[in-house]
Amino acid sequence: MQMSLIVAAQVLVMFILAGIGYLMFRFGKITLEGNRTIGNILIYLSLPAVIIKGFQVERTAENTEALLVSALAGIAIVFVGGIVARIFLKDDPVECFAGTFSNPSFFGIPLVTSVLGQDAVFYMTGFIAAMNIGQWTYGVGILKGERTKPNLRSILTAPFLIAALIGLVLYFTAAALPDVLQDALDFVAAVNTPLAMFSVGVYLAETDLHALLGRNGAYKVAAVRLIAVPLSILACLSILPQEFFAVKMALLIAQACPVASMVAVYSQLYGNDYAHATETIVVSVLASIVTIPVMVGLAQIVWL
Repeated sequence: MQMSLIVAAQVLVMFILAGIGYLMFRFGKITLEGNRTIGNILIYLSLPAVIIKGFQVERTAENTEALLVSALAGIAIVFVGGIVARIFLKDDPVECFAGTFSNPSFFGIPLVTSVLGQDAVFYMTGFIAAMNIGQWTYGVGILKGERTKPNLRSILTAPFLIAALIGLVLYFTAAALPDVLQDALDFVAAVNTPLAMFSVGVYLAETDLHALLGRNGAYKVAAVRLIAVPLSILACLSILPQEFFAVKMALLIAQACPVASMVAVYSQLYGNDYAHATETIVVSVLASIVTIPVMVGLAQIVWL
């Protein structure tokens, strides 16, 4: 159970950082415009740096096999998450989106790094790619009430995909970055977790938590996103042999994370219930302090 305790401690650290963001917003030190700027730094700078660093592992047959397995498994569990969410959340577009898509980039990566080490980010890239593509296609489609064709240009120019391609080139060529560039990459990657949690704190500060906790809709979504979907994924990943334990754990943590913040962005863009979308994010963030360590502990029992 040591791993679940490490996760619990890391989740608490992340909530302390979110609390700092909450207070900074309440005291007027971070504005809404400032929070949007933080979002741009995360999406276009720090997260790509984290992904590139994740590929800086030794090129071996075992690592290459693990990368292929994790990519295929990552794609599969996005589909499984969508099916489970649709079963429990029926036809509510906002809730189906929220139940399907987690937030592996800002929650999952720091948790996986703390439990399995920086190299384990290597196993999450396929899942992150599938998650983002799924949001732009299936997710937008259900919010708009229609089938949406993939925007190939948008996908190919996405920062996470460009970073993954750079990482792949570095991995397969075994090329080393100059020390100056490597140091800069390390510094930029290091701000990913605190900035992401500051942004979450602003989300919390914008919400009337007292009124929110009295409504039931977001609790149902949180139960699906944080319990039903991860349990289904745990069962599916159990098919993989013991040698892929790190791959399985990285993917489980990624899929056990709170609701993706993009549900609020897209809901506002396409005229859905933005307030409810924000509620699903906040409630799932608060509940994840308990559910993520529990899921990790259960996986240890089942897989070890």
